[in-house]
Amino acid sequence: MQKELMPVNQNVIVDITDDKKEQKTAAGIIIPDSAKEKPRFAKVVALSNIENVEIAIGDIVFFKEFGGTEIEFEGKKYLVLPYADVLAKIVETEAI
Repeated sequence: MQKELMPVNQNVIVDITDDKKEQKTAAGIIIPDSAKEKPRFAKVVALSNIENVEIAIGDIVFFKEFGGTEIEFEGKKYLVLPYADVLAKIVETEAI
């Protein structure tokens, strides 16, 4: 049986699993995990039942810096945040 995270109470779950590559400065100094900025863009992986929702599973969204609660589930990191903390989504447009 497979387990999934299912948000409730108008929450959104986004995947914030880190890329495990070492990050370095231009001078070659390795940046430790504790000094890295937390991501503010992430892919939506689940939505609770929300009326007039403006995002969908698979969208890349931008969210408030200190919003949500981080959790780890089956080896991946997620952020559970209130729908109201989602500020924007990335959309493709055609150049004029």
